[in-house]
Amino acid sequence: MFTIDEFPDRTIVINGKEYLYFGGTSYLGLQTDANFLSIFIKNIKKYGTAYSASRKSNIRISIFDEVDAHLAEISGSEGCVTMSSGYLAGQLVCNYFSHPDYQLYYAPNTHSALYRNQQEIFQSWNELENAIETNSNKTPVLFLDSIDFQGNNYPQYNFLKNLVLKNIILVVDDSHGIGITGENGGGSFKFLQSLAPKELLVSCSLGKGFGIQAGAIFGSNNMINALKNTQFFGGASPATPASLATLRDASSLIATKRIQLANNTDLFLKNVSNRSLFVYAEGHPTFNFQNEILVNYLEDNGIIVTNFRYPTENDSLMSRIVLSASHTNEDIFKLCTILNLHSSNPY
Repeated sequence: MFTIDEFPDRTIVINGKEYLYFGGTSYLGLQTDANFLSIFIKNIKKYGTAYSASRKSNIRISIFDEVDAHLAEISGSEGCVTMSSGYLAGQLVCNYFSHPDYQLYYAPNTHSALYRNQQEIFQSWNELENAIETNSNKTPVLFLDSIDFQGNNYPQYNFLKNLVLKNIILVVDDSHGIGITGENGGGSFKFLQSLAPKELLVSCSLGKGFGIQAGAIFGSNNMINALKNTQFFGGASPATPASLATLRDASSLIATKRIQLANNTDLFLKNVSNRSLFVYAEGHPTFNFQNEILVNYLEDNGIIVTNFRYPTENDSLMSRIVLSASHTNEDIFKLCTILNLHSSNPY
């Protein structure tokens, strides 16, 4: 574990030494981008630093509905509602379906944002499929992550195609996809909708792909309105208006950053010699592995990557190379050179 004093960019300084940083979840590098920060500061001056009232209040700021509509258009959904975090967005959906009429199922590697207590998470899709098929009394609600970091779901979601989705409500956490995957950064909603589930809800954090502290839920207008009418939604403070306005106002910058990220990912894949070291999904800038020797080797050569147990100390070690739009070509060439040397002499 390392402690630093500022938000990590493409480089970080630890004990006086500068390292290249290929970790975290700031995929577009917006949190430290000067133009993005300028837009954010301008919006803070207009909207203030926080908004602590309910969206049900008799005084309402128009930016909430405007950004909900903006995000719905990006994702291709009928409706959208924003929340103060992706975790809270997931909890709202989970809370809504925690009702005797529904039976909840959790796919392998589902994020804890989508469950309330220690839920049963199936260890294999075959077990999950069998469990759903034998259920005949309740409406099944299937929760899963779009990016499960095992390469199983996004982009093709092959396991879902084995299920009778017309009878299943599908709830997908797209926190690691929205903003960087799909057409115009719309994530997986359009593709999942094409699979024709009984109902589709996509929840997500907006902090990873859009660089702001907020969450969102996408779905049909009827479903979004039902969520808005809950005590859970009415009692929660919303995302800060300045953050939401910045997401909208920085649209062209975000699009440019997304192109840069795609270029960086392509450059890495073209220059790394041994892709079999990693588990990754096509079109996603994260490369997962379980090799403590490789983590230490990278650190010895001036590179820090994601490497910790998540979400608790009792869970498996998560090691991951993360590319961002902030990385330069030189950064990526250096990373590939070091990885290629390790592959030729792994010990």
